[in-house]
Amino acid sequence: MSSAGTGNSTAASERPLSVVVAGGGTAGHIEPALAVADAVRRLDPTARITALGTTRGLEGTLVPERGYQLEMIPPVPLPRKPGLELARTPARLIRSVAATRRVLADVEADVVVGFGGYVALPAYFAARSRLRGRNRLPIVIHEANASAGIANKVGARFADRVLAAVDGSGLAGAKVVGIPVRGVLAELDRSALRAKARHYFGLDEDAPTLLVFGGSQGAQQLNDAVAGAAGALGDAGIGVLHAYGPKNSIDPQVPAGAPPYRAVGYLKRMDLAYAAADLVMCRSGAMTVAEVSATGLPAIYVPLPHGNGEQRLNALPVVEAGGGVLVDNDDVTPEWVAREVPALLGDAARLSAMSAAAAGTGHRDAATAVATDALELAAAFRDAQPARGSRR
Repeated sequence: MSSAGTGNSTAASERPLSVVVAGGGTAGHIEPALAVADAVRRLDPTARITALGTTRGLEGTLVPERGYQLEMIPPVPLPRKPGLELARTPARLIRSVAATRRVLADVEADVVVGFGGYVALPAYFAARSRLRGRNRLPIVIHEANASAGIANKVGARFADRVLAAVDGSGLAGAKVVGIPVRGVLAELDRSALRAKARHYFGLDEDAPTLLVFGGSQGAQQLNDAVAGAAGALGDAGIGVLHAYGPKNSIDPQVPAGAPPYRAVGYLKRMDLAYAAADLVMCRSGAMTVAEVSATGLPAIYVPLPHGNGEQRLNALPVVEAGGGVLVDNDDVTPEWVAREVPALLGDAARLSAMSAAAAGTGHRDAATAVATDALELAAAFRDAQPARGSRR
């Protein structure tokens, strides 16, 4: 990626680009942000990358683990209903924007890349204002969900580039690029890693294997249904890798001689979890659907029963293409799992067709597309600034 532009000085053009990603809160916001950060690092190894976050989210753990600088700002929840919390929002936003402005100035930011949520709205407003004599920062917005959230709807009104995972997100003129997925998953060769992955988790090397997870906190409905069907799954010769959530617990009763049923609170090696599985049963958050599709895994999607129905919309394109099955939360019982999962895992031709269909809906180059836009805007902005001292 060339950083040449129409700069005012050699010093300005030689200063490393400074990219700020704003995607704190849930894994659905953090993972796309980190996938883009990884892509920025690949395209321009000299770039300075800073992640914005709050103490409320998972970024306090996830961002440092991936090797990126994390700067905390006050969170700004966006209540959907009138009330005291909504009345407090303007004051909270003012404080958070001020804190974000200080961070952007300190890291000499050249572009802000936002992914929605608590962290993004303050970042958009801070980038829109002048910072220490410089013009407003360019803004790139990425919307992962099928239905855009409030922060991105507001930010899209003055953003320089608006990107989305799918058509019809509610952001006018958005360019569809898919959801940024980290490179280790976008390039995952499940068959080549299968033996290593199953050994890592202590799974049966040859048994058809079901992967179950309900997001970073688990999902009680999935936990109860799959653990309750452990006997039937074991009798059918099916192995299970089940991430039940760090605050939950399960007690699967597995028949003697059955393939292992491995239950863990949280999966840190999702690449190996995907490689170990033949079928996944999960919620359908936007990031989950993107990762599962990118790896070509057949899936049973169980959308959250509350909210505005965005999880169902997230899964629909994959399901309609034949890469997954959509099941209502209330229909997922131990009896359903005992009946449907063995039937699906026992149908090799159907699993193969679902895998191909799922892979066909994935966007493995989304992170690169977002990072490329961000670096182009950052280079143009940096090179247009007066000479400044380099600070890394």
